[in-house]
Amino acid sequence: MEKLISEFSVGLFFWQTLLFLALLLLLRKFAWKPTLNAVNTREKFIEESLENAEEAKRELERIKEKNHALLAEAREERDKLLAEGKVIKDEIVSEARTKAKEEADKILAATREEIKVEKTKALSELKNSVAEISFEIAEIVLSEKLSESDKQSETVKKALSEINFN
Repeated sequence: MEKLISEFSVGLFFWQTLLFLALLLLLRKFAWKPTLNAVNTREKFIEESLENAEEAKRELERIKEKNHALLAEAREERDKLLAEGKVIKDEIVSEARTKAKEEADKILAATREEIKVEKTKALSELKNSVAEISFEIAEIVLSEKLSESDKQSETVKKALSEINFN
């Protein structure tokens, strides 16, 4: 019996080994290859996804740098425009002041000239009035033919009070 059990054990071992090898061959052909292919495909997909994520991260960094450069350029342009605007404003204000001063000088010169003309007219009228008054006084003095100097002074004062000054 021992022999039978030992032959049975050897036979069983042989068939179990043969079945195990056949199972391994079947699993290799139908299970491991598709599983390994799926794992390999998944691994490639994950690697590509990681590479894409890294590329997206690098692209995002490039975009951030580009945005910073654009912002710096925009700030520089804004500062430049503000400086130009200030220069233009200062030029306009200076020009306006110069024009206002020129106009004021013109008006002042015209006014001085007008005052001069009016002064000349007034002096001329005053001279004419003084001449007329002098003639009237002389006429009165001569018409009365006064001999006394006191009476002459009185007559001149009286004539001055009677004359209407314009």
